[in-house]
Amino acid sequence: MQRFEPHTLPLTDLDWRQLLPLVGQANAALARYDGLLAGVPNPAVMLSPLTTQEAVLSSRIEGTQATVDEVLEQEAGLLKEGEKFKDIQEISNYRQALYRGREYLKDYPIRLAFVRQLHRTLMSSVRGRDKTPGEFRRDQNWIGKEGCPIEEADFVPPNPIQLLDHLRAWETYLDSDDVDFLIQTAVVHAQFELLHPFMDGNGRIGRILIPLFLYQKKVLSQPMFYLSEYLENHREEYYARLKSISAENDWNGWIAFFLRATMTQAMQNSQRVAAIQALYEEMKRAIHETTHSQYTVHLLDAIFSKPIFRTSELAQRLKDEHGIHEKTAPALLRRLRDAGILREIQPGAGRRSATMCFPRLVNLAEGREVL
Repeated sequence: MQRFEPHTLPLTDLDWRQLLPLVGQANAALARYDGLLAGVPNPAVMLSPLTTQEAVLSSRIEGTQATVDEVLEQEAGLLKEGEKFKDIQEISNYRQALYRGREYLKDYPIRLAFVRQLHRTLMSSVRGRDKTPGEFRRDQNWIGKEGCPIEEADFVPPNPIQLLDHLRAWETYLDSDDVDFLIQTAVVHAQFELLHPFMDGNGRIGRILIPLFLYQKKVLSQPMFYLSEYLENHREEYYARLKSISAENDWNGWIAFFLRATMTQAMQNSQRVAAIQALYEEMKRAIHETTHSQYTVHLLDAIFSKPIFRTSELAQRLKDEHGIHEKTAPALLRRLRDAGILREIQPGAGRRSATMCFPRLVNLAEGREVL
C-alpha cells in the first residue's frame, strides 16, 4: 500500500458544473441558519444542548455508545465508573475542546499550535492518552482492520518525515480565500483527515475544526454549526468519499457530499434552534408565572446550560454568579417541580441533595423521548 501524497491546495480541476448548484443551495441554507443563530440572545447558554449533542454524535462515529441524557446524568453524579463512563469522558473532552476553540478564536486564527492544544484537551485522561496527546506523530500510522499490518492497510497517510511540511501548507491554505468558503471548508476537513497528523483522535479534531473554520472566515456569527449528525447517519459514505480522494483523486465526489451534508444539517439545525428559542421564551413566561421571582432569567439560563443537575450545585452556582441566597434557589426549584416543569429523578437523602432534570430540553436535544 503506497503512502498518500497530499494534493496541492487550492485545487484547480474541480467540476464546477456539478458543484455550483450545490454551492448555492448549501450557502443559502447555512445563511438562513446563521440568521437564526444571530438572533439568539445568549447562544452559549441556550444552545448548549446542541453542543452536547455534537460531542455525542462526533464521538459515536469513533465508536462510543453514550447518549446526551447519559452525559448529563454523569455530570450530575448519577453514573458510576465503567465502559460507559469512559465513553462519556471522551464526549466531555470533545465538548471542552469546542468551548476552548470558541474562546481562542475570539482573538487568534487557527494555527498548528492551537490544533495541538485541542488534541491535548481531547485526549486528556481517556483511551488514547498514551498516544502522545498534543503532539504530531513521529511514526508511520495506517488505517485498516484491527491488528492488520501496513501491507494490508486500507489507507496509509504521508510519511512522518514530510508531515510537518504538509501541515504548514494546510495552515497556509486556511489563511487564503478560496473560490467559495464552503468548498474550502470541505477541502480543509478532508486534507486534515488524509494527513492524519495524530496517532489517535484525528476524526474528532477534524470535525471540531469545521465550525471553527467557518467562524474564522466570518461565514458564521458563532462557531456553532455542527455536522456530525449527518456524518454519523451517513458514516459509510463519509468514509468512502474520503477514501476515494486518496484512491481516485475524487475531490468532486467528496465536496458534493460535504455540500449536501451542510445543506441538510443547516435545515435540521435551523429547526432545532427555532424550537429551542420557542421553548426558552415559553419557559421564561411559565417560570415567572410559577415563581413570581425576579431571578427568573438567571434560573432559566442555569437550567438550560445544565438540564440535569443536583439542586445544591445549581444553588451554589446561582449564589456565586448572581448573588442569589443559597436558600432561595431550592425553594424556587421545588415550585418548578410541583408545576411539572422540572422532574426529580433522584430524591435527596441525608447530605446528598436531590437531582432534577428539565425533560423537554433533554428530549429536544436527543431528538426523541428519553426522559
